[in-house]
Order: sequence, then structure tokens, then C-alpha cells
Amino acid sequence: MAAAEIPPNITNSANSVQVTTSPDAKRGGWITGPFILVANLGLIMGVGGALSNLIVYLKREYNVKSIDASQISSIINGCTSVAPIAGAIIADSYLGCFCVIAVSAFVCLLGIVLMTLTATIHSLRPLPCTSGSVSCESPSTSQTAILFSGIALIAIGVGGTRFNIATMGANQFHKIKDQDSFFNWYFFTSYIAPIVAAFGIVYVQDNVGWGVGFGLCIVAIAISLAIFLLGQRYYRNLKPEGSPFRCLTHVVVAAIRKRNLRVTYDSKDYYYGHQGMGSLQPPSSSLSFLNRAALISQGDTQMDGLQAKPRALCTVDNVEDLKTILKIFPLWSTTIFLSTPIAIQLSLTVIQALSMDRRIGPHFSIPAGSFTVFPFLATAVTLPLVNYVLYPMWHKLIGRYPTPLQRIGVGHIINIISMMGFALVESRRLQVVHSHHLEDSPNSVAPISAMWLVVPQTIIGFGEALHFPGAVALYYQEFPKSLRSTGTAMTTLVIGISFYLSTAIVGLIRRVSTWLPNNMNQSRLDNVYWLLAVVGVLNFGYFLLCTWLYKYQSFEEQEKQ
Repeated sequence: MAAAEIPPNITNSANSVQVTTSPDAKRGGWITGPFILVANLGLIMGVGGALSNLIVYLKREYNVKSIDASQISSIINGCTSVAPIAGAIIADSYLGCFCVIAVSAFVCLLGIVLMTLTATIHSLRPLPCTSGSVSCESPSTSQTAILFSGIALIAIGVGGTRFNIATMGANQFHKIKDQDSFFNWYFFTSYIAPIVAAFGIVYVQDNVGWGVGFGLCIVAIAISLAIFLLGQRYYRNLKPEGSPFRCLTHVVVAAIRKRNLRVTYDSKDYYYGHQGMGSLQPPSSSLSFLNRAALISQGDTQMDGLQAKPRALCTVDNVEDLKTILKIFPLWSTTIFLSTPIAIQLSLTVIQALSMDRRIGPHFSIPAGSFTVFPFLATAVTLPLVNYVLYPMWHKLIGRYPTPLQRIGVGHIINIISMMGFALVESRRLQVVHSHHLEDSPNSVAPISAMWLVVPQTIIGFGEALHFPGAVALYYQEFPKSLRSTGTAMTTLVIGISFYLSTAIVGLIRRVSTWLPNNMNQSRLDNVYWLLAVVGVLNFGYFLLCTWLYKYQSFEEQEKQ
């Protein structure tokens, strides 16, 4: 299997796919794999090539100041992380995966075409800064509008393709073994693509030209879209089955409407849908306010016992599903402050790299934008080591595999260590800056190797190989069966929120301190990383409290099976 093997409990997320018998039994299967996987590879490569070097593009071609460019990048990364949730809901509820993927890929292609035009038509960019100039020309409103229109189209395209491709690929198989194998290849292509983009396309942008670099992104997405469409005759396309959020909304509405009813614990007072009552138990006593949504009152049911008022009566299962989500919410919130420091360093590392010596040998210099790929590379390398070395050793010592919460907890600790590592590297860089009297030279490069940044980035990648799969496994195992796909997508929402929160935190630091001036040689970025380490320690304490209060819903039963 591919080197990017992932933990079994991640690939088991394929169980959440509701596969129905296709009218054409010959459709689907491994014949569809190359079409879908190559499409995924090309799409991620094209988007990665367009956005991974965005900070440098804004700084050099649009005269945007360093910190402002990193803030813009964080906001865009947040958009591309939140958008897939909307894309998944549209595919599940209305249009289906194939239609959403095809349209979104075309929209993404249009976005990169716009960015290519900004790189090749001089009137779409402000005049370049002259050497030694104190102030540079800012982009006009129309120039800014065209650039960000292209970026917005790319974000929309990512929203419709990123998770829907994985879902559509799993839909092509009936056997869990085949679904697991597909997911292994899907994650492999998802890690390889940004690495190729960051080292290949970004290098072309920096050394050949932005127009040529963006042109390669167009070629990558155009080829992936064409190959995806060529496989249409082989795909098994499932009909949308509606959004599960509607039922959850009805629970809240029904509970509010019946807020004056008295909660009982007699099974016959509650509605169970077509399951009837039998030996079924009433709703749990926790969050009892929501139990009113399943209480049967006059006029709620018809003569045959069927539901008469969907917005006034819900099943006990619907009530318990919403309770499960609310109970896991505190744990979910801890991962926001776990991901936020990663989002902050992702943008600030590019700024650091620009002010450090990026040469490897006499003739090659690593583009600053390529430094964002090292955590991906570390995660891709670490995943199989974690799966086949760390987890078996843990099982041999403890007698069982680590639980999702244990994996997330270790990820918290490693993340704190990585922030301390970034602080130490930046402290050393500032020492070199001061020793060479470069404080008043904002564009001067300190004679210290940027490869020192790879050390804490590798630590981040190792931590992500633990806490990211651990979070996916936790949400998948603990969320109701009808909401498992939504549960695994919660990690994407965390990433999006983290990017937005990182922008707010950096903005706050700039307002209340002098740590982040536009001249990085006068900055105190090391203090920022020390602050993030302290926040990480506090968040870890909050995580331990939530873990102590949380009771697994289904993990223990799955361990016994």
C-alpha cells in the first residue's frame, strides 16, 4: 500500500457512506480509481501552487507589507478550510458529488485564470517599488478586486471538491476493505500534491516568472477536470439523501415550543418513529430540556401513530443525537486553540524565511513559500511510523491501542514543544541581526540558515500525525451514525476557525505591542511564539479538564468487538 498509510480508525470513516444498489451494477469499482485520484492530485497541486506562495506574491507584486500579507493569507486559508463544509452539505442535500465536483473544479480553474492575468498584464498590478524607496504604490480598487475575485473563485472551487472527491471515491465500492484501500491512496495523493506544488510550481514562480507558475496551475487543474469527466461513464452516482441538520434543528424548535411541558421518564410518553415503543428506553436524563422535543402531546401524531407535526415532534434518536453533539462540543473547542498556533506560524514562517539565508549550496535557494510544505512532509513521513511502530509498541506495553483522546493529548504536548522551538530559532536569528547591525535594514537577510526552521516544523508535523487523526477518529466514533460524515468534517471547521482566530490574535498583538513591525529585523517574533507556548499550556489544562468530564459514547464498545 502507499506510504501515506493512515490509522484504521480513520479509514473506517468509509463506513459512514450510505451505499445503495445502483441500477447499473457494472458501474463503480477500481476502474474509477485512477480518474478520481488523478483528479484529486491535479486539483490540490493547482490550488497549492496558486496559494502556497501567495504571501510572497502580495509582497513583491502588490506592494503589500509583510504582516498584512500574512494576515490576508490566514483569512484565505480560513475560507478554503470552511468552504468544504458548505460543499459537502450541497452535495449531500441537493446536487450529488459528481455535479458539485465538476462545477467547482471549473470555477477553480476560472479563479486561477484570473490570477494568471494579474501576473501577465502589467495594468492589473501596481508599479513595482524602486530600490531604496520608502513608500510604494498601493494597488488600486480595481486591481485589488480582480485579484481577490480570482482568489474567491479558487476558495469556492476548493469548497466543492476537497471532501466530495473522497466521498465520491468511497461511494464506488461496496466492500469496506476496498473503501479503506481507496482512502489510503486518497490521503497519499493529498499529501504528495502540495509537496510537488510547493517545491516545483513555487520554484518556477520565484525563478522563472509568476505567469509561468500560475500557468502550470491552470494546466494541472484543466487536466484533472478533463480526466475526471472522462470517467463519468464508470462512476456510481448516489442520489442526495438530504441534510441531517434539518432533524437537529427540529429538535431545538420542538423543545422550545414545548418548554412548558413536564419532562417524564416513561417510554410510552415519547415518540420513537417507526421503531414503535417495545422495550425502548426513554431519553437520557442529561440535557433534559431537549427531551420535550420527543414528548407526545395532543395533535402531534395521526391516528395510525405516524408523525403529524415534524417541527413539533421528533424521535428519541434525534434528541439523543443532538445531545451527543453538545456533549462533545467542549472537547471540540480545545482543538481550536491547538490549531491556532499552527495557523499563526504557517504565515509567519514565510516572513521569517524571507529574512534568513535560504541557500543550499552555491546555486540553489529554497523559495520562502516552499517552507510551508515541511510540516506536510513531516506528517506524511510520520503517519506510517506512528501506525506501524508507535501504536504497536504502545499496544505491547499497555495492552491496548491509544484512545483518540490520548493521541490528541500527546499532540497538545508536541505542539507546545514546537512553539518553543520556533521561539528559540527566532531568538537566535535576532541575535545574528543585532550582531551584524541589520536592525535598520528591513530587506537585509540575516546570515543564519533558514533550514533551522525545519526543526520545529518537523515537530509540528509529528504532532499533527497524532492529534489530527485522533480528532477525526474521536468525532467519527462518538458522533451518531447518521452524522459521522459531518463529525469527521468538524476538523475542517476547526482549521477554518483557527485561521480566522490567528488573524485576530496577530492583529491584537500588533495593536497592543511593538512585537510585529513591518521591519522583521526590529521585531520580537520570539515573544509571540513564547506567548503561543503559554496559551498552549493553558489550553492543554482545559483539554485535561474536558477529558476528565467526558464519557465515551461508543469507543469502549468498539474496542470490545
